[in-house]
Amino acid sequence: MVTKEMNIQEILSLDPDLAQILMASGMHCLGCVMSFAENLEQACAVHGIDADELVDVLNGYLENKATGFTEA
Repeated sequence: MVTKEMNIQEILSLDPDLAQILMASGMHCLGCVMSFAENLEQACAVHGIDADELVDVLNGYLENKATGFTEA
């Protein structure tokens, strides 16, 4: 489960495919040194992204993947 308190690298360690969602949301600095230092909420604030919405999207992806649900 993704939380706002996790840093980007912790999130990617859950599932590297989450990078696609982060990139699509406007977070293009996944390899940046700050991806280890800032938590998701801080990174979202810098990029003007709603952290709660992004957490919901990331966790929805993980849930769907775990249940085998794929979108058409």
